[in-house]
Amino acid sequence: MKKTTILTLALVISFLGCQQKDLFEIPSELGNEENVQLNQLLSDIENGNKSLISIKQAKDYFVSGSVNTFSSDLVIKGYVVSSDASGNFYKELFLQDSSTNPTSSIHLMIDQVDSYNMFNFGREVYIDLKGLFIGESRSGNGVISVGGQIAEDGDEVDAIRELDVQEHFFRSPNTEEIIPLPVNFSAINSSHIGIYVSVNDVSIIDSEKGKPFVDPYDLYDTQRTMEACEGFGKVSFILETSSFASYSDSPLPSGTGTVAGIVNKTYNGSNLVLSLNSASDAELNGDDCDLLNIDDFEVVLSEGFDNSQDNTNLDYSGWVNFAEQGTELWTEQVFRGNGYTEFSAYRTFEDVNIGWLVTPGFDLTGSTNSFINFKLAQHHLDDDQNNTLEVFISNDFDGSNVLSATWNKLSVQIPNMSNSWYAFQDSGLIDVSSYEGTIHIGFKYVGSGTNTSLDGGYFVDDILFLKK
Repeated sequence: MKKTTILTLALVISFLGCQQKDLFEIPSELGNEENVQLNQLLSDIENGNKSLISIKQAKDYFVSGSVNTFSSDLVIKGYVVSSDASGNFYKELFLQDSSTNPTSSIHLMIDQVDSYNMFNFGREVYIDLKGLFIGESRSGNGVISVGGQIAEDGDEVDAIRELDVQEHFFRSPNTEEIIPLPVNFSAINSSHIGIYVSVNDVSIIDSEKGKPFVDPYDLYDTQRTMEACEGFGKVSFILETSSFASYSDSPLPSGTGTVAGIVNKTYNGSNLVLSLNSASDAELNGDDCDLLNIDDFEVVLSEGFDNSQDNTNLDYSGWVNFAEQGTELWTEQVFRGNGYTEFSAYRTFEDVNIGWLVTPGFDLTGSTNSFINFKLAQHHLDDDQNNTLEVFISNDFDGSNVLSATWNKLSVQIPNMSNSWYAFQDSGLIDVSSYEGTIHIGFKYVGSGTNTSLDGGYFVDDILFLKK
């Protein structure tokens, strides 16, 4: 009896060991069953039984403050950019829409650990959305998430059960090389959440160099401060590390270099942070970076709107103030002696307000380095996904016809609901040296005067054009 029992136990352990290995090893190719499921999904898409939509389109189903279910046969495809191999991510995945130059990413909540074995970094994955839910992982944190359930409080999504992951997640055989999106700290904004980015000329602030990634007294996460050379000064950003990360006790690097990670939010959603897949993603072992000297540059435009007439339509010489929809225009405002320009849909009583403010031309001819800089603020925002400010650049604007020009969106940190009202934030120096000819910068507001959740306002001030 004892020999039989021992033999049976050994067989069970052997079977479970093989099962664990088959389930969690990073696959070089897909198993037959998984191949059949993926091929069926792709066939359903080709035949029109299911619709393949972009990650951005999927995120459009999100409604602030609520959780909604995907009731249609919708599928998204993306590339895994987070990894729980080091323990810095837990029961979650970030999936971005491209392996290079991504434009959108989504957060997936899964009740599964060691997911890196199945969904390795760069793995192309299809998600069958029907029956899943979209909302926020924590109400008000600004991280749009897909989950498998509605949490008890009703306004958050909860994790997809492990068995349900197998019904909704379909791995492609492809694992792509993920090229981090190059950005500056000053340009990172909420649109980058979940995207794998890289920043150059980064160092840890002097007071924290050599400290461990995680403070031993912190139970969950530690925020450390990084800074990067940008133009004439340094811009800071938060590095957040989980206390469960395998490198939590490792000392922070003391040099300067490149850091690559996923843009995320703090637990309460109050700040954007950068989260690393591993400690080696912070290659900070070089010499200090050099800052530019403003005395080497020509100031082409410096506009602080100090000659504004309070609460009148802006009519500065050389500027274009244009209403694409509705009749409201950008206005001149003065508060406590400071002039600025504002667009707000409040009390316009128009269903849609779209207003453009376009700068005078900035001639880049003969310049080798050119930068723009400005300050932005918001007030009374209730829905920063649909009540928006965007900043564009054009080098074919004719000076009058806004809609006939080609406008390229700039990556700018736009104030959102988590920012204090009326608090101006600096854009940092935005490098426009790659453009030729005469450029114009366009500030585009979208809101509504009949929907009280979309009638917030934005301020623009202290616009600076520099070249040498």
